[in-house]
Amino acid sequence: MKSKLEKLKGTCVGIAGCGGLGSNCAMALARAGVGRLVIADFDVVTAANLDRQYYFLDQVGRKKVEALAENLRRVNPDIVVEAHDLHLGPDEVVRVFRDCRVIVEAFDAADMKLMIIETVSEHFPDKFIVAGSGLAGYGGNNELRTRRLGSLFICGDEQSEVSDELPPLAPRVAAVAALQANQVLEIVLDDLEPARGEDVWDE
Repeated sequence: MKSKLEKLKGTCVGIAGCGGLGSNCAMALARAGVGRLVIADFDVVTAANLDRQYYFLDQVGRKKVEALAENLRRVNPDIVVEAHDLHLGPDEVVRVFRDCRVIVEAFDAADMKLMIIETVSEHFPDKFIVAGSGLAGYGGNNELRTRRLGSLFICGDEQSEVSDELPPLAPRVAAVAALQANQVLEIVLDDLEPARGEDVWDE
């Protein structure tokens, strides 16, 4: 029987989006010992990202996937990082994340969140997707949770939306990213099975 560390080393996890959720979730998974990460994003690191994303001042202006891959390897030299500098649409999701056991949704826009959830559900019924929803502002520790809907897990409070009054601040962003990473570990280490024949939107 494989040890837990061997299971993690043999696991491939996809990260769709390398901003606040994606960069922090990826780092937590790398520290936990996940063997392979497939990361995808088209954006560059800006100074405004540094208050909540896992980048450094000297990486401003670089592609996020390149900078994040570098940071992940500094923490875990044995990790395999497959970095894709591209805008994800349905075709790209299918191609890029085909070999992943679990896919982490880490987008900002609601339409992109819906796109990847629908695409994974349609094309990869044997895969899990771990999404984030509701991470703006501060406080409300007891409101953060993880909820399962079929093969979809949603982490966050599912209510708070980013605004001028509720910006995405580092503690809450990192907390939700950690919930996502922790859920990935549970899926892998406890050998969870995807729900069969269930609509992910059903309560």
